[in-house]
Amino acid sequence: MIDFLLKSTLSLGLLYAVYIVLLEREKMHQFNRFYLLFSLIFALIIPFIAFEIYVESVVVANEVSIQAMPYSTVLVAEKTDYVPVLLWITYAIVTSILALRFVTNLIKIQRKINSNASEKIENATLILLNEQVLPHTFLNFIFINKEEYENRKIEAELFSHELTHVRQKHTLDILIIEILKTIFWFNPLFIFYKKAIQLNHEFLADENVVQSYNNVPFYQNLLLEKASTNSNFYLASNLNYLVTKKRLIMMTKTTSTKMLLFRKLALIPVLSGMIYLFCIETVAQNKNQTSKVETQKSKQSDDKKRDIYFAGVRFKVYKDIFNSKNERIRKDLIMDKRYEELTPDDKNKFKIWFPVPKALVKKSPTAKELEAFKDNKKYAIWIDGKNVQNSELNKYKPSDIASFSGSAIMKNAQTKKHPQPYQFDFFTHTYFDKNVMGKEQTKYPGAVIEISDNYQEEIIEKITLKVMAKNTVELEEEKNTLQTENQLYTSAEKKPDFPGGLKAFYEFVGQNYKAPDANVKGKVYIQFVVEADGSLSNFEVMRDIGHGTGEEAVRVMKLSPKWIPGEQDGKKVRVLYSLPISIQAE
Repeated sequence: MIDFLLKSTLSLGLLYAVYIVLLEREKMHQFNRFYLLFSLIFALIIPFIAFEIYVESVVVANEVSIQAMPYSTVLVAEKTDYVPVLLWITYAIVTSILALRFVTNLIKIQRKINSNASEKIENATLILLNEQVLPHTFLNFIFINKEEYENRKIEAELFSHELTHVRQKHTLDILIIEILKTIFWFNPLFIFYKKAIQLNHEFLADENVVQSYNNVPFYQNLLLEKASTNSNFYLASNLNYLVTKKRLIMMTKTTSTKMLLFRKLALIPVLSGMIYLFCIETVAQNKNQTSKVETQKSKQSDDKKRDIYFAGVRFKVYKDIFNSKNERIRKDLIMDKRYEELTPDDKNKFKIWFPVPKALVKKSPTAKELEAFKDNKKYAIWIDGKNVQNSELNKYKPSDIASFSGSAIMKNAQTKKHPQPYQFDFFTHTYFDKNVMGKEQTKYPGAVIEISDNYQEEIIEKITLKVMAKNTVELEEEKNTLQTENQLYTSAEKKPDFPGGLKAFYEFVGQNYKAPDANVKGKVYIQFVVEADGSLSNFEVMRDIGHGTGEEAVRVMKLSPKWIPGEQDGKKVRVLYSLPISIQAE
């Protein structure tokens, strides 16, 4: 909010100063009207416009004191600051009063319209008042004294002046600035803008009178006479003695076309400079940050492709129910949603992270591989999308196969028809080219995707191969490894440890942590997984204190050497580990 107020106020002030210096005293009233309204809109939206320019920089380490502590820490409750609350209450009260005043004046004008006689004239409506008033305008209503109108004592020039206000809808400008004044009552610049807009309206109306009657001296004398008896009308266009002098000078002023063009063009560098000053943000980053930005852009691109690819597809998730013999007896539907209806929690819970299939590269099996696939006890075979007997492979040479892929099938997912532990798809060149398999797909070909919500199905997804390059023994090893190593423990019989113990870990963090801001104090809470081989993964900042402290903590942890992994039942396992890091600037 503070950033918005500062930028908008500076913009309003600068644009108003440019108007006073370059435009107000020149005879370019239509352009000035547009400029003033544009200035209001521009100043309100410029705080929301930002263009980031990334510049690589060398990171200089600040000298800080860092202490890593056990997870069981005491958090001190923050004190409530009531100053912002009081300021908002004050703002609400004052704004409500001004809004009530604004509405009240509108009601008063409406009552005058309803309670007095009226008469149509051109595209306006005359409201004939009994009290002594000077002609003034609101929307398409012109308020005048009834007696003067009936006795024809109102000069034609004054009628023409007020009709110009009606035709050019000057009241709308006044309503806009009044609404802004009500909302931003604490900013005095809106008062100056209202005066500038009203004066510009008078210039426009005077210009029309001078062009219509071509009698400048008479009109000037008329204005002087009327200004001496004038009262100011809220929300209305009317004569004002304080600005009469400027109006009289403007009637006789002439400006060359070249000078007007020069003053308009002078606004271009002013606006460009403001955009550069308020909208351009130079972001210094090191190479790691640059890589992170590129990774984020790549992820956003992949997410967009996935949204397009699966648009309209229904995802049905089933829960497999097994008997005591570990045989699947039924499956219960637990979720049925279109892709657009899936929440992030749905996608994470049910592992709905399917990538968009990439274009396949033609690759034929070797003669030895093709011969091995003829074993009907191990492999279920599909050729060009059709399930066939393994003996059908005898009709093909390796060069006849354009592409093939396979996957391992868990035991409880095998059926009587297909009891084989592996299944493979083969595609001939004709089928491959006809279905454009060498081109990246942009839309999922089906209407429904069914998912089995059980651990075995997750394992199957992870060991599916795009191009088969491993033999049966390797697949079996990978399947067994995934089953044992994929389990994540929140605690283990033997906890993971940093080589050399916690003291060595404290020293490692202190030597590598580079604080983005030397004045930052507090704790960064980070969570990660110590893998079975001791490497660290799945870094997540649970809480940080801003200024890039969380990102820096992740960067340091990624530099960490391998830990001594945790153990469960004598086996090395994956363990979830949480750690707060205290930062104390010196």
